[in-house]
Amino acid sequence: MSKVVVIPCSGIGKVMGLLSRETALEVTNRLAPEITETACLGQLVTGDEDARVKITGRPCITIDGCTANCAIESVTAIGGNIQAKYQVLDEMRKHRGKNAGDGSMLTVEGWQIVDEFAAHIAKRAEELHKEGRTNG
Repeated sequence: MSKVVVIPCSGIGKVMGLLSRETALEVTNRLAPEITETACLGQLVTGDEDARVKITGRPCITIDGCTANCAIESVTAIGGNIQAKYQVLDEMRKHRGKNAGDGSMLTVEGWQIVDEFAAHIAKRAEELHKEGRTNG
């Protein structure tokens, strides 16, 4: 079985982008490394063939930092199979008043948000895996 590909937005210099990237890394490196992996959005956007092949025919989970939906748009544009879409902004609504940090460093509250968000996404990846959507 192939792995679910988790693709975060890049959002360099923005806290929402940092939350997106750290959440994806938490899922793929710690919570569900046996069933997930990540792909570089920058490589997908620039047409890197290896990156495109990596997501072709595989279930993808996108994590966007803002309403520009760069991850969703980019993965869709190259024919990716998006099975779940998340936005950091939606997650932040659950944490009103929390200071997540800035574009270069998360606060303790920011890491708590990452932990909660990553647990939710890892659960969804597990559901996709159990449903057999990871056959590639």
